[in-house]
Amino acid sequence: MACLRHLNGMFALAIWDGRRRRLSLARDRLGIKPLHYFRDGRQMVFASEIKAILCDPAVSIDIDMEAIDLYLTLNYIPAPRTIFKNIFKLPPASFLWSEGSGCHVEEYWDIPREDTAPGKPPGTDTADLEQLKKELRDLLDASVKRRLISDVPLGAFLSGGIDSSIIVALMARNANRPVKTFSIGYKDLPSFDETVYAREVARFNRTEHHEFKLSYRDILEAFPTVLENVDEPYADSSAVPTYIVSKETKQHVTVALSGDGGDELFAGYRMYRGEHWSKYYNVIPKFLRNGLIAPLVEAMPDSRDKPRGEAIRRLKKFLRGTDLPFPERFCAWREVFPFSLRQQLLRAPSHENGHLALVQRLFETERRRFGQDVLNLMLAMDVKGLLPGDMLTKVDRMSMANGLEVRVPFLDHTFVEYAFGLEGDLKLRGKIGKYILLETFKDLLPPVLHQRPKWGFEMPIGAWLKGELKFLINEYLSADLLRQQAIFDHDVVATLVQEHINGRRDTSWQLWNLIVFQHWLKTWM
Repeated sequence: MACLRHLNGMFALAIWDGRRRRLSLARDRLGIKPLHYFRDGRQMVFASEIKAILCDPAVSIDIDMEAIDLYLTLNYIPAPRTIFKNIFKLPPASFLWSEGSGCHVEEYWDIPREDTAPGKPPGTDTADLEQLKKELRDLLDASVKRRLISDVPLGAFLSGGIDSSIIVALMARNANRPVKTFSIGYKDLPSFDETVYAREVARFNRTEHHEFKLSYRDILEAFPTVLENVDEPYADSSAVPTYIVSKETKQHVTVALSGDGGDELFAGYRMYRGEHWSKYYNVIPKFLRNGLIAPLVEAMPDSRDKPRGEAIRRLKKFLRGTDLPFPERFCAWREVFPFSLRQQLLRAPSHENGHLALVQRLFETERRRFGQDVLNLMLAMDVKGLLPGDMLTKVDRMSMANGLEVRVPFLDHTFVEYAFGLEGDLKLRGKIGKYILLETFKDLLPPVLHQRPKWGFEMPIGAWLKGELKFLINEYLSADLLRQQAIFDHDVVATLVQEHINGRRDTSWQLWNLIVFQHWLKTWM
C-alpha cells in the first residue's frame, strides 16, 4: 500500500486482489472519512457505516460494555472500538490487509516529530517569524485552492469563529465569483448566537451570505434523524445544528469547505490555556487551594445558560484537574462523566478506567516525540483522538446524510505536518490561543474577530432541558425504564436530573449523553 503516501485528501478505500485473495482497506491520514469492519475469524464485512454491516445476518449485535464506559466518558466511542463487539473502526492513517484467516492493521503515516517537521523554526527573531508566517499562509492558501476544484456548486460553513473565517477569506481571494456562505444561530438565545460575527465576516469578504435561526422545535424535529445517521451512541449536541445547517446548505451548493482542525492544530480550546495557567495556580500553597479556594468555588451554582454561571462551571472543571498528574488532568478536563461517577452510574461498572488507560498509552507515545513541548503533545493527542472521534465524525455524518460533501483545508497533511513543526509557544501566548494563526491572517479578518474569545458551536441544551425539552427526561430517564433496562442506576440519574432542574449544578451534558444513549437503545436494540 505504498501508494497511500502519494494521496492527498480524504478517502476510505478497499482493494481486492483476486489473484492473491487478499483484501486491503485504508483510511485517510486524519480520519475525515469513516471505515468500519466486522470479523469473526471466518469472514470479514466492511462498510462506511455500521448499519450496512448489520444488514448481514451473520453479524452479531452484542453490545460492548467497555464501549459504553468510553461513550459516557467522551460523548463518543474512540477507534478502534464501536458499540458492538467484533465491529471495529479502522483508525486514521491506517491500512488493513486480510489473507485467509489472518488480519493485520498497520499505520502508514504519523505526525512528524517537532524537530523533524517542515515548520521547525530556525530561530526566534522577527525575520524568522515572518518567514514562518509566509510559509504557513502559502500552505493553507494552496490547500484551499486544491479544495476549490469542483464541477458542482461550492460554498462554505461560516460560524463566525477564526478558523472558518480564514477559510472563507482565502476562498474569496481565489474564487471568480462571490463565495456562498452559510451560518446558523438561535432565536432568543443571544449568548449562543454567533451570527453577528458571521455576518461581519461575510460583509468583509463580500460573500453571498445565508443565515438560519433555530428554535427548540427545529432541534426536536431533527433529533431522530440525526441519531439514525450515527449508528452508535454519539452525544455531541452540536451534531443537531450541524445537520440542519448541512440540510439548508445543500439547497444551494453540493460542496462546502469548513474550518475544522484549526483548534486542534493551533490551540483553540480552553483546556490548552488551562494547562498553561495551572503551573501558575499551583504556586499557591496547597492548603489554600484545597482548603479554601476549591471548596468555595465548588459551592457556587453553575450554568451553561448565563455568562457568570458558565464562568463558574469552567473554573470548577479547571480546579478539579490542576492537582493531578498530566494524564489524569487531561482526562479530567475532557470527561463528561468522571470515572468515580461512572462507577456509581453503571450497574455493571468497569474496574479499569478505560479512558485513562487510552490516554496514558497515547501520552507515552507522544511524549517520546515531543519531549518538553507539552502543548504540541496535547494537540497531537487531540488530533488522534478528539478530532476524528468527535469533530470529523459529526461533520461527515451530518453532511453526508444530506448529500453534502464537506472539505477540510486545515487537514491537508502537508499543512498538518508544518503546523506540528511550530513550537507550542508560537500557538499559545498567555491567554491568546492560535497566536501565529491570528498573526498570519490578521489582515484577512475583520477587526471585531482579532480579540474575540472562542465559543464552541454548541446547542443551548441546558436551558431547553429545563423547559421545552424537559419531556425528553421524563420519556427516556424515568425510574421505571431504568430499572427495567438494568444498565444505569436510577437513583444516580435522578440526582443528576434534580441538580439540573434546581439550578444547583449544570448537568445538561450528562443528561443529554444519557438521553442520546436511551434513544439509540430504543431504536437499535
